[in-house]
This record gives sequence, C-alpha cells and structure tokens, in this order.
Amino acid sequence: MKDNKEHSPILEQIAHSDGMTVPEGYFADFAARMEAALPERKPVEPPVVRTTWQKVRTYVYMAAMFAGIWCMMKTLDLMRPSTPMPGEVLTEALNDDNFISDYYLNNVYEDELLNNLYEEGISPYELCAYN
Repeated sequence: MKDNKEHSPILEQIAHSDGMTVPEGYFADFAARMEAALPERKPVEPPVVRTTWQKVRTYVYMAAMFAGIWCMMKTLDLMRPSTPMPGEVLTEALNDDNFISDYYLNNVYEDELLNNLYEEGISPYELCAYN
C-alpha cells in the first residue's frame, strides 16, 4: 500500500489550482466598494391609512353582484310559464271528493271487492243489512 504523501508522476504533472483566484486584497475593502456602488436609499414614506369605505367596498361590490344575479334569476323565473309540479297535481286530485268518486272508486272491480270482503269474514248479505 502506498503512503498518502507519495503521488504518481502523472498527478505531479497536473496543475493543482481549481481556477478560482481573486486579486490580492480584494475582500479587504469589499464592503466599502459595494456600499459605494449601491444607489442611495429614498426615505420610506409612512403607510397610507385606508378609510373604512376603502376597506369594505370590495365586499359591498361583491354583495351587490350576488344580489343582482339573484334578482336576474328571480325575474327569469317569473317569466317562465307556470306549470304545477306533478306532486302538486296529485295532491290536489286526491283532496277532491269528486275525483275520488268518479275515477278512483270506479276502478275497483267488484270481484276484488267481494274477495276482500270474504277474506275479512264479511258476507255481502251482512253489508245489505247495514244499509
């Protein structure tokens, strides 16, 4: 094993500088030169105090925009032809006694009615007795 101090002849022929060199005394007065190269600072102005309206106006504008959209949608809804919902028609029909007697009760078959009565144990003759 070779000692670390021994180098091969090839490595001794190569220059050992990494290419990063600076002139003598470059960093000695670096801060003074940098300060001289910078532009002069302007005095900082105090921040402008915003009024209450300037703070709130964005939210007021946004609320007005949404109110305008709501009014537009309401106007378009009022211009639409009014058709009742299917549930409303059915509810209105079931609440009408004439509809029930004319359409619903007429659709009950007599055979079904008699079968249901027999299953309940009621004879048609007993029904006649109640009338």
